[in-house]
Amino acid sequence: MFTRNVGTIDRLARILVGSALIVGFFLNPEGSFNWLYLLGVIPLATGLFGSCALYSLLGINTCRTR
Repeated sequence: MFTRNVGTIDRLARILVGSALIVGFFLNPEGSFNWLYLLGVIPLATGLFGSCALYSLLGINTCRTR
C-alpha cells in the first residue's frame, strides 16, 4: 500500500511536531492565523503511516534497510 520511507527518529519528530501544532490550534482559538496550526495534520499523518509523498518524489529514504 505505502512504501515506508520515513525512519524511526524522523517519524517520532513528525508525530511530536504534528501533535504540538494541533494542540496549539486548540490552545489559541482566537489567533488570526489559527488555521495554520491545522497543517500539523500533515507531519502527524506521515509520521503515523511512515510514508511521505515528498520524500518519494525527491528519492529520499530515512528508513534503515533490513
